[in-house]
Amino acid sequence: MPKLNKSKRLKKELKLFDVYAISTGAMFSSGFFLLPGLAAAQTGPSVVLAYFVAGILILPAMFSVAELSTAMPRAGGAYYFIDRSLGPLFGTVGGIGSWLALIFKSAFALIGMGAYISIFIEVPITPVAVALTIAFGITNIVGAKESSWLQNVMVATLVSILFFYVFQGVFAVVDVDFFDVLRSEFTPFFEFGPQGFFATIGFVFVSYAGLTKVASVSEEVQNPDRNIPLGMMLSLGTATFIYVVGVFIMVMVLEPSALQEDLTPVATAGEVFLTWLPGQTGLILVVIAAIAAFASTANAGIMSAARYPLAMARDDLIPTYFSKLGRFGTPTIATVATTILMIFLLVVFNVESVAKLASAFQLLLFGILNISVIVMRESKIEGYDPGFKSPWYPWMQIAGFFICLFLIAEMGLLSVIFTFAIAAVSVAWYFSYSKGNVEREGAIYHVHARLGKYQYKGLESEMRGIMREKGLRKEDPYEKAIGRSAVFDLEKSPPVEEIIEMVCKELSTRISYSKSELVELFESDYKDGIIPVGNTSALQHIRINDDVDTEVALVRLHEGIELDREEFEDISDEEKKDGKIHCIIYLISSKKKSGQHLRIIAHLAEMIDSIDFYERWMAAEDEGQIREILLRDERFINITLKKNDITASMIDKEVKDLELPGESLITLIKRDGNIIFPHGKSILKENDELSIIGDKSDIKEMKNMLNL
Repeated sequence: MPKLNKSKRLKKELKLFDVYAISTGAMFSSGFFLLPGLAAAQTGPSVVLAYFVAGILILPAMFSVAELSTAMPRAGGAYYFIDRSLGPLFGTVGGIGSWLALIFKSAFALIGMGAYISIFIEVPITPVAVALTIAFGITNIVGAKESSWLQNVMVATLVSILFFYVFQGVFAVVDVDFFDVLRSEFTPFFEFGPQGFFATIGFVFVSYAGLTKVASVSEEVQNPDRNIPLGMMLSLGTATFIYVVGVFIMVMVLEPSALQEDLTPVATAGEVFLTWLPGQTGLILVVIAAIAAFASTANAGIMSAARYPLAMARDDLIPTYFSKLGRFGTPTIATVATTILMIFLLVVFNVESVAKLASAFQLLLFGILNISVIVMRESKIEGYDPGFKSPWYPWMQIAGFFICLFLIAEMGLLSVIFTFAIAAVSVAWYFSYSKGNVEREGAIYHVHARLGKYQYKGLESEMRGIMREKGLRKEDPYEKAIGRSAVFDLEKSPPVEEIIEMVCKELSTRISYSKSELVELFESDYKDGIIPVGNTSALQHIRINDDVDTEVALVRLHEGIELDREEFEDISDEEKKDGKIHCIIYLISSKKKSGQHLRIIAHLAEMIDSIDFYERWMAAEDEGQIREILLRDERFINITLKKNDITASMIDKEVKDLELPGESLITLIKRDGNIIFPHGKSILKENDELSIIGDKSDIKEMKNMLNL
């Protein structure tokens, strides 16, 4: 599965605030509106520190998930990461367990609404929860964009009210008696000793567990390299601040005995310091925030949970019809199944009890995800190219793994038994249904040479396919390399050996390698280094030890040649147009920039795979047009300097004196048929043809300046 077919991919409609809203909405519910009183009953006023420490302890899991999500932005999140790192057996356990745990938590969130709604009106909470489940299920079927819009509204409402709440609370407790109250309310600090404190950390840790759920929708996130880690960090910052400051306020304004028995501590504390608002406005705001919190957790839960059966069905671990996308481009069957199971749990089970037990499984997943990062890094699979890398590797992951084991131990025997029960059911499903449907293995078999015979080569291909779908990064010098590429436009097609000689002669003038050294490298890597791309093209690449700029040579062969490679034998003559290769691209870059090298190869392949590439390639009239075919039009412009138009002001100027928009760069000057690679002191002349690259906005501004 090197590349997911576009018709089966989920639409990339989620932006930074959507990521933030999903992560934040998945955290704020019982963790803030129900648990503070129960947590205080276990440790006393040190509950404030317990929330803060729990926020610190989630960091390894957050960093690990952020790294895995930017390397493998695929639906299914934890399932997909575990499957590709540790293999389909562990993937099955992670997928089924994550799906069930998330459904339990989402159902519990809707049940939890009852405590706050009942402040004003008695309602039959189970029927209301079922109705809301159906409503959220339908919204998620209609589309991720619509569901995320609803999520954004709920989270914006929630966060706005909570920030208002905590700031009002801070003003209320910081008065002339602040330190006296602080001493009285926070003494003794560890009311039930160290054991009670550590048990409370594990108890409230699950309040942050929703932070990583956005990984399951990473396939739908625009610019995942930036938006996923940044969105998660902003979300964790928001949650930690509100949890810690909010619980601090509750401890300060409520009697210890009252707080420890209160199931609606936010509302009770709000009644103390929001009395300046007219009537019951303060209480109404708290209830609105609570409803938004529980509803956003349920909505984010359904959205995230539905991606687990989708991803597992793509991999044939469960029936493939779960992978089908509906008319709105969403996993309809997976969403319906998730919604139905959630309704079943609401009607049949004591959701609150089971949801607490499922928290231990969530901790186990966090531990395994930390191990997954270590496995993926140590596998040395080149296609594993995360846009965000976890700091302090591998100590961060090792610490995260043992933290999770410690917290599971603090949750009691029943939670551990429940976790093993889910794992046992998942293993049974794998051996009874899934095992015969899959051939792949995880990256763990790439870690040690003695296990090499078990390596699944398809995994490397799949990672490269993901890299191809992700595209280039802003810092990748693709446009610069193509803009200054050497072009060979050959009417007659010489043998490949002669083509390599010509290419190496030109490229040797640009890097500190002789022609013969480059020829030797290209010829020695010919068997593995040449890649068939599209139906009429090939790409050959080498990497050298020195830290050099990426260099490219484009070869157009009018007659075409045949390459003796097994990969080309799989392409029919009809698919090859005339049965020959008409485009060969040669690429040189540094071994020190392995990820960048692979991303450029992947993008070249993407450009060549465009529908009209062959026709445009053969019809190009000159070198400039040949280069332009491989450039993204919105990031590239060719201009000729004339004395009778707006470009006249650039003539006879040094390049460094030009005022080009943004960070635009002149990559190449064509003068009297010769190619010049400009530097700051290069002087421009009339009739010079300039190739300029830049960001979309810069090129657009330049086109406007030149009236193009």
